[in-house]
Amino acid sequence: MNYLSVENISKSYGERTLFENVSFGINKDQKIAFIAKNGTGKTTIMNIITGKDEPDSGQVVMRKDIKMAFLSQVPDLQDELTIEESIFASDNDTLKVIEAYEKALENPDDAESYQKAFDQMDQLNAWDFETQFKQILFKLKLDDLKLKVKNLSGGQKKRLSLAIILINRPDLLILDEPTNHLDLEMIEWLENYFAKENMTLFMVTHDRFFLERVCNEIIELENGKIYQYKGNYSYYLEKKELRIASENASIDKAQNLFVKELEWMRRQPKARTTKSKSRQDDFYVIKEKAESRRREQQVELEINMERMGSKIIELHKLVKKFKDKTILDGFSYDFQRGERIGIIGKNGTGKTTFLNILTGTIPPDSGKVVIGETMKIGYYTQSGIQPKYGQKVIDVIKEFGEYIPLMKGRTISAGQLLERFLFDRKKQHDYVEKLSGGELKRLYLCTVLIQNPNFLILDEPTNDLDIVTLNVLENFLVDYPGCLIVVSHDRYFMDKIVDHLFVFRGEGVIEDFPGNYSDFRTYEDSAEPVKDDAPKEKNNWKQQQNASAGLSFNEQKEYAKLEREIKDLEFEKKRIEQLFSDGKVADAEISAKANELQQVIEKIETKELRLLELMEKMD
Repeated sequence: MNYLSVENISKSYGERTLFENVSFGINKDQKIAFIAKNGTGKTTIMNIITGKDEPDSGQVVMRKDIKMAFLSQVPDLQDELTIEESIFASDNDTLKVIEAYEKALENPDDAESYQKAFDQMDQLNAWDFETQFKQILFKLKLDDLKLKVKNLSGGQKKRLSLAIILINRPDLLILDEPTNHLDLEMIEWLENYFAKENMTLFMVTHDRFFLERVCNEIIELENGKIYQYKGNYSYYLEKKELRIASENASIDKAQNLFVKELEWMRRQPKARTTKSKSRQDDFYVIKEKAESRRREQQVELEINMERMGSKIIELHKLVKKFKDKTILDGFSYDFQRGERIGIIGKNGTGKTTFLNILTGTIPPDSGKVVIGETMKIGYYTQSGIQPKYGQKVIDVIKEFGEYIPLMKGRTISAGQLLERFLFDRKKQHDYVEKLSGGELKRLYLCTVLIQNPNFLILDEPTNDLDIVTLNVLENFLVDYPGCLIVVSHDRYFMDKIVDHLFVFRGEGVIEDFPGNYSDFRTYEDSAEPVKDDAPKEKNNWKQQQNASAGLSFNEQKEYAKLEREIKDLEFEKKRIEQLFSDGKVADAEISAKANELQQVIEKIETKELRLLELMEKMD
């Protein structure tokens, strides 16, 4: 059954044509994702579908009596209403009956009103509905129903708007970035909710796990044209690769991007339901997989950033509290070269506060942060950039730097970096006030990266970025040689970029987990159930690691790093030996190549000796 048809719509702004003769349909029970680069007309099409904008030509035809709801980026709520009043302020008959029943409960002396409300609940079978909507509010952490909208945070307002839509169950649900402002627990709940419910969805989202597990069709707007793929994200990647190859076989870079993305998708672990035979065996399997994943990526950039000294950043017994809420409780950590740490945890557990303490934005209550003399921190915050009115895009980035140095004397200029992040030469000379929200975020990223930091901190970098830009950012970060800390609710992004996690449990408990997000979920799902009287630190990975392996935590990290470096050196040794074997070394280069090979062999021997020393301590 067709719910809605978009028929040959076109839209232009002045001389700029966003799209022409775009057509597609939305049918009952379809779960469609709409993909497009920022600034290419994605929001405009959603506004046309929902009646907030008009096409220059064409039309949108909706089936009669279809109820449609739209979750926008900016919630449309009444400030003076409470959460409860906002939920009941709808034309839903069942909700009105539940509202009457709730009011009757508040007046137990009025037996007649109570009996009437009770009977109506029975007649409409509203009991299950009431249970379900209370569960939705609980999952979205909207517990205080008497709280007024005007006193809610931006994230709470977005969650309230989502709750209202889910509770009212429209025939067609239009969603603009539904996972923004949700923590990972909420995202996974919403993902499971949509996957099992018979709902018709049309959504814009950059969450590729969401696309993979919820959507059964993907519609892409590219260069003003619509392409439709009858499958999930993996299917889309595969078919798009074939389409690009058939349309233009010479676009090697774009093709390789999707081939790499698809290969990575296929390597991801399936969800496991059986419990692990040995938690320690699992630990080392996860550790090995986490350390090997990034080596499978092809290096495209060799950034020549400022050399790091022996001291990176040291955290000594950090304590931070806000009234009765503990954020950090004596947390210590010594960062090592090349570490790539993801930070996860529920909203309100102190992730951003931790980053602000790390960067000196706010002080700890006690303890200290010691930053090495050679460290140059780049900090991408959620607050974004505030460019001057009338500035051009290229001028904004040049205020922060002219180029990024690469190996062998090469550079990436400010303009080339902007091109890599999808600002073409024409766009670089646009005024910043013309940029969309996603494009401003993209520009902000470039201003941080052009400064060539050797310690990069990214706080929710994926919010408002389209999937194409996310691929570009991921490929840049895969090549990034410095230390990296990422806070993100984008599980796919975290899986691809980080090697281990800081898990913020709340109440000052922070655990160090040696793997990415999928590893963490697999481990959590397969872990033995914890008794009710167990302490909060139920899975202190650092303690388990030290107790079982006989190594200090820093020695564990050194051991993992040595394994990684030895494998890399073995690969380099084989590569040079193969050059000699194939006769590809010129006579003038034989001596230099032989010396290079000998140096690699000596490095392998030195690192293997240290590895053996550590292995002996593990016995």
